[in-house]
Amino acid sequence: MRSKYLLRFLALGYLGLLLGIPVALVFWNAFQDGIGAAWDAVTTPEAQHAFYLTFVMVIVAVPLNTIFGVLAALAIVRQRFRGRALLNALVDLPFAVSPVVVGLALLLVYGRRDGWVGQWFADQGVQIIFSTPGMILATMFVSLPFVVRETIPVLREIGTEQEQAAATLGAGPLQTFFRVTLPAIRWGVAYGVVLTTARALGEFGAVSVVSGKLSGQTETATLYVENRFQRFDETGAYAASVVLALIALVTLLAMNVIKPKEAQA
Repeated sequence: MRSKYLLRFLALGYLGLLLGIPVALVFWNAFQDGIGAAWDAVTTPEAQHAFYLTFVMVIVAVPLNTIFGVLAALAIVRQRFRGRALLNALVDLPFAVSPVVVGLALLLVYGRRDGWVGQWFADQGVQIIFSTPGMILATMFVSLPFVVRETIPVLREIGTEQEQAAATLGAGPLQTFFRVTLPAIRWGVAYGVVLTTARALGEFGAVSVVSGKLSGQTETATLYVENRFQRFDETGAYAASVVLALIALVTLLAMNVIKPKEAQA
């Protein structure tokens, strides 16, 4: 019994030191000058644009990575083809490569002057680097693996019996996917979407390289936090951090609230 309580104490203490205390201090510092000061800090035009741009990153990157993630998971689990092992390995590349390296790679490929294809985009009047498209690409790259990795185990667990039964009854591939496969993997996909959203919200390194950090133009919420902190505006930095943390918490809570209702239905 003592060892059980000791194990719980160590686990909770470890989480408290790594997560609880630092997050609590962020909230404390954000509101130490009052709620009004924190509110004023996150309602400036620069802050509002930073949060808007972050929302754009999420609303574009998450659906695209969700679609890719489900298709890639289906290909890896359900198909047999040359290069399947390579695809499975490449999906994990964002886990292995530093986000800063990702940003530099995008700069080399899509750079306006000397990039491999950047000059072609420049000739078409499209600027990738130091603009929103480059930031979206960076966000998509770093958040790409989560839906794939959360969906693959579920696909393997459910097997193919139900899909084969649907095909036997005359269902086409799309009908089988939307009526059989997708309902069976929906919570794996949903959890992957939550992780992808959290990663997109908090991305800093790759976006920092390709954005140019132009205040009010190419500055996301994480870059805004860095900007405020470097300018010794601690209230603004901590207040923006609190908003990002609350968005992530709301996303997690919404998933956990909706899940039991879906399960009962």
